[in-house]
Amino acid sequence: MPGPDERQAHAVTLRTLPLPLKVLATCFLLTMGIGYLFGVAYLYLTAIQPHANGTLVKAIITKYHGDRGSSRLEASLEGSMKEYATSEERQQIIGWIRAGAGEAQFADIRPILLRACASCHSAEAGMGLAPLTTYAEVAEFTRVDLGKSIQALARVSHVHLFGMSFIFMLTGAVFSLSDTPRLLRALLIAAPFVAIWLDIGSWWFTKWAPLFAYTVIGGGVLMGLSLAGQIGLSLYEMWIKAED
Repeated sequence: MPGPDERQAHAVTLRTLPLPLKVLATCFLLTMGIGYLFGVAYLYLTAIQPHANGTLVKAIITKYHGDRGSSRLEASLEGSMKEYATSEERQQIIGWIRAGAGEAQFADIRPILLRACASCHSAEAGMGLAPLTTYAEVAEFTRVDLGKSIQALARVSHVHLFGMSFIFMLTGAVFSLSDTPRLLRALLIAAPFVAIWLDIGSWWFTKWAPLFAYTVIGGGVLMGLSLAGQIGLSLYEMWIKAED
């Protein structure tokens, strides 16, 4: 329990906030929590699951380091897209890729891709997945898979760093009014920032060394737990914790 000196310096707490500010803080925290869960779901569905062919670690390695033994299209046909094409169709596409993925032979491959892939991989589908309807689009995925490009990593890194920093700043500002000991408050406020540095930094390191895929997972777990701690403790103190 905070001592007298700390209590005096920390006069405004979550429990002493006026009701309108409590409602505002509560709505904000709940919305951020739900938004984070949807963000995790979206990340899994669009960035992890399409690459998954085994464990989560393998999916992360494939996403950032790539599958250096085959092209991205071949890996997908043997993994997440396997159920959408027959064995004969898959072998026909893979044979075309290994023969050099020539444009002249694409006319025999295109009908298979339109039937098996275009429902998701097209501009009309509106799912945000790379289109696979023309030769130029498909040819990008017939090269050896080196994972995300430097350009793509730079783009998603700066977007995540800016966006997540604002979220953590606001949730941390609310949690800073908590009655928890100052050291715990400081650690829990800093934790999600450390997590995002670990998470995003490990994207870059995983591109060169697959071992860092474990750090990506560790950063994500730390981020989720620290954000949940901030939200949970703040809501508890505002609405459940009894007055001393």
